[in-house]
Amino acid sequence: MPRAATTRFEDLTVTRGDVPGDGRERQEAGSGAAGGPGGFPRKLQECSDGAPATASYAPQDAGPGVVPEGSTMARIRERGALRVGISADTLRMSARDPFTGNIEGFDIDVARAVAKAIFGDPGRVRFRVITSAQREQVLIDHEVDIVVRTYTITCERWEHVAFSAEYYHAGQKLLVPSTSRVKGIGDLDGQRVCASQDTTSLALLRTWEDVEPVAAATHTQCLAMFQQGRVDALTGDDTVLAGFAAQDPYAKVVGDAVSDEPYGIGIPADQVDLVRFVNAVLEQRVSDGSWRRSYDRWLADVLGEAPAPPTPVYGRAA
Repeated sequence: MPRAATTRFEDLTVTRGDVPGDGRERQEAGSGAAGGPGGFPRKLQECSDGAPATASYAPQDAGPGVVPEGSTMARIRERGALRVGISADTLRMSARDPFTGNIEGFDIDVARAVAKAIFGDPGRVRFRVITSAQREQVLIDHEVDIVVRTYTITCERWEHVAFSAEYYHAGQKLLVPSTSRVKGIGDLDGQRVCASQDTTSLALLRTWEDVEPVAAATHTQCLAMFQQGRVDALTGDDTVLAGFAAQDPYAKVVGDAVSDEPYGIGIPADQVDLVRFVNAVLEQRVSDGSWRRSYDRWLADVLGEAPAPPTPVYGRAA
């Protein structure tokens, strides 16, 4: 199976600029890295070690089905199931089907692919529903093996956990009533806008002028407040908002993306072998067409034609 195209961070062209609200610096990929979907510029946050936030550990000899004795993957196999931290209310990405009771979506397809690579069976997973705020701690405490929950890769998070290469590129937008004249953040003067706690969306929302930020424990709680008229809009990744718009005919997603949200799989920082293994799985999903099929099934009807999958960036030192 041919490997997907990859990029080492040494091949990226650095441009410096402030990230609103956190004072950190960002990078822009040069010709070797793919642009983000929808045509907005691909930004790569630069960490203190000089590596882009999206730079992960190269697969090297790791590969789907290759489970060396004594490895993290071998211990997971001996346990009998892959423990995965997920959302249960992010429609199209990771949500419970009210008719079957099954949790399904783009993120769930990714999690099952990792399980299949370890066990030969995509059903050997044990899902744990967590909030956005719990993602980091369940990895630090080794309560789960991986977190696949619309998890944006940032330098700050790398200080506590590890990440796979980027597997999906999202962008922050707005959800407003279908009758609203709001077309972007510049039209929100004096309005109350909700975002989920401990997310990059909330951090950016707090930097917007003349807007009253409202935090909620989950995206679903934001949606409930929006539907009750307690907030005027909500903001989050376009993947999340697209799911809300698909189930609420009185809401619409508006505006250009105001951020870049590279999603990675969260993995405990001391399990680099698992990171390399997962990156091999992600490469295989691109090369065999699984990534595209999953996008077409879950996201194409609300976000449009599939963009090119993110080009993995490697070169991080263990």
